[in-house]
Amino acid sequence: MNNRTAYLPYIALAAVCIIWGTTYLALRVAVLHFPPFLFTAIRQCSAGLLLLGIMAVASPAKLPSVKQLARLAVAGFFMITLGNGLVAWAEMHISSGMAAILCSTMPAMVIIINLSIHREEKPTLPIVAGVFLGLAGITIIFGEHITEFSKTEYLLGIIMTLLAVVSWAFGSLWIKKQSTDFNPFVSAGFQMIFGGLLALPLSVVFDDLQTVQWTTEFFYPLLYLIVFGSVIAYASYLYALRKLSMTIVSLYAYVNPLVAVVLGWLLLDEKLNGIIGIGILTTIGGIYLVNRKNRYKNLGEA
Repeated sequence: MNNRTAYLPYIALAAVCIIWGTTYLALRVAVLHFPPFLFTAIRQCSAGLLLLGIMAVASPAKLPSVKQLARLAVAGFFMITLGNGLVAWAEMHISSGMAAILCSTMPAMVIIINLSIHREEKPTLPIVAGVFLGLAGITIIFGEHITEFSKTEYLLGIIMTLLAVVSWAFGSLWIKKQSTDFNPFVSAGFQMIFGGLLALPLSVVFDDLQTVQWTTEFFYPLLYLIVFGSVIAYASYLYALRKLSMTIVSLYAYVNPLVAVVLGWLLLDEKLNGIIGIGILTTIGGIYLVNRKNRYKNLGEA
């Protein structure tokens, strides 16, 4: 990487930090008017086809082999079908800000999964302290929504979001460890297509397809999420993931919840007060501690 291009991965990471913070709001608006897994399928397949079309015109590249396509399908299932699809389902029942806060635990989850895979690596005191501090922050936030836990749908939304975080972290680590020598944007396109297609069976099982209505409340969030949330941000994420360490890339999760919570408060009148603010900062502080000793370590090579 020469001096002229050395800053490009960091620009890509900055785009991920901001754009993905806004997508929680757009997704919340969309799934209130459209079945979540079907929405995920349409969004990701459209975005993947668009990205591959752009690459075919702008910079024709060698297509992945069958073996590489199989790897991309696995990554697409964990990061798109489950990572995006479960969050979309959850946002029918929890606020966009809450979803973003829970998803901000992804860096900690990356470390925990990595330690569980490489059992010879022992968790350090900062990692243990960071995990407990992050849990304390989320507990503070939950305390401001305690009445919501009497609703089964709300509790399921929390659980599904946490499962999405685990899936996204696992998929990120998995694809980071694979040997890929083809264009990262082509990789992103195929992952989105595979992830979208694999969301269709979940749509048949879990979506109420009788509620499908092709309204502007569905179309405008879809258009925004295709162009910005999927094509630009997801491709930027994979580009940054290839050029930077997993731990550095995962720092986007510090910024996303702040953007999402403020936008949810401003535009959807979601709850935000001083106690929730303290909970958010506590959670982010815990994530920082977990990452502090690993910030410049490439987890893909661990």
